[in-house]
Amino acid sequence: MILYNSLTHKREEFYTNEPGKVKVYTCGPTVYHFAHIGNLRSYIMEDVLVRYLSYAGYDVLRVMNITDVGHLSSDADTGEDKMLKGAKREHKTVMEIADFYTKAFFEDADKLNIKRPDVVQPATGCIAEFIDMIDALLEKGYAYQAGGNVYFDTSKLDKYYVFGEHDAEDLEVGVREGVEADENKRNKTDFVLWFTKSKFEDQELKWESPWGYGYPGWHIECSAISLKYCGEYLDIHCGGIDNQFPHHTNEIAQSESYLGHKWCNFWFHVLHLNTASGKMSKSSGKFLTISVLEEQGIDPLAYRFFCLNSHYRKNLIYSDEAVENAAKAYKKLRVRCSALKDEGEVDEEALLSLKKKFAEALDNDLNTSLAVTAVYDVLKAGCSDATKRAAIADLDSVLCLDLLTPYEEKDQQTEQEGGDPEILAKIAERAAAKKAKDYAKADAIRAELAAAGITLIDTPQGTTYRRD
Repeated sequence: MILYNSLTHKREEFYTNEPGKVKVYTCGPTVYHFAHIGNLRSYIMEDVLVRYLSYAGYDVLRVMNITDVGHLSSDADTGEDKMLKGAKREHKTVMEIADFYTKAFFEDADKLNIKRPDVVQPATGCIAEFIDMIDALLEKGYAYQAGGNVYFDTSKLDKYYVFGEHDAEDLEVGVREGVEADENKRNKTDFVLWFTKSKFEDQELKWESPWGYGYPGWHIECSAISLKYCGEYLDIHCGGIDNQFPHHTNEIAQSESYLGHKWCNFWFHVLHLNTASGKMSKSSGKFLTISVLEEQGIDPLAYRFFCLNSHYRKNLIYSDEAVENAAKAYKKLRVRCSALKDEGEVDEEALLSLKKKFAEALDNDLNTSLAVTAVYDVLKAGCSDATKRAAIADLDSVLCLDLLTPYEEKDQQTEQEGGDPEILAKIAERAAAKKAKDYAKADAIRAELAAAGITLIDTPQGTTYRRD
């Protein structure tokens, strides 16, 4: 298998630290809001990677964190805390927000056939590990205390910008949104490991530490959680391309300083899902979620199919027309696959040939587009339906598009006229938010009703509902 390594900027033959075993770490969601479909593209592609490694015979351990503390709204050490922002927005505690949006994330993942990692670790469950790692960095001389906080000292490194795509100007105040001067830092590239003094007087989650009552910085959590479950040597670290700097840069700095040796072999970064106006983001309050796609009549697995038809190292351009076309193609493909009859003998030689084409596609830097083409090649092959079904079942164990499951239209049974006035008022409020393209508000209303057991159903004639 050839895999592109973001750290070296080269396609490399895949290797592992232990024969037959792969340890994978995935940067998980910050659970302050719904995941938008751009976030979910990364998890879809990571899911295919992990499934293919298992398919190829590796024993895979995949670990993912849940950021429920310490993530700031910018990639600087200051800025509005995302978890606190979510709590203020919805008038809930931070942990109530974390619990609700963690469940929402995994509900979306289930709809997309994204397999749950072997280990899912919320950051709030590893405070002791963070403290131990920071204490060791202080002892080794890689960290210092200033102004009540603990900072990592990047001047002690031979090279800080390990991904090679940034320079000192990237950290100048005013260059990037949200970057503010921190007078406590010895060097502008230094970053916070532990806060006891911050701009958040009402920070809800704090813990005792050797440096005072406070909370961890964002970057330390992934390093400590990975070390806890994967050990000192990691095979693959996954994440969206926007995590490469400074988050993954800082992870490497603190992890290798702590360990005293190379930490991770391969860095797997998925590029952005863009709209015509640029990168999809939550910051504007207007972003697309899986539930919004469902309201538009798009099957979540059609969105997975849309993503698989593009290479993970290319920006994918979203448009309603493109996704609708993908949904139509996906439906046709699934109808054709599920119609294959389990008749005739399985031609083992033909089956092996069809599987080989599929494996060659994914061995080529996880080329999912060619892997999907391999499915169409199966349908065109001159062999029995039984052979084709066996091949589709094999390939779909990695693609996970439910290709052999008969395609059924969604249930449209709804509550009749004369509905609950309060629910109808919420539906009207949501319609106004959607008209204003405020998808975040529309999604929040839908979630509020779902929590009360009300499912909204959008039709060409308008929105109705049913009680679950």
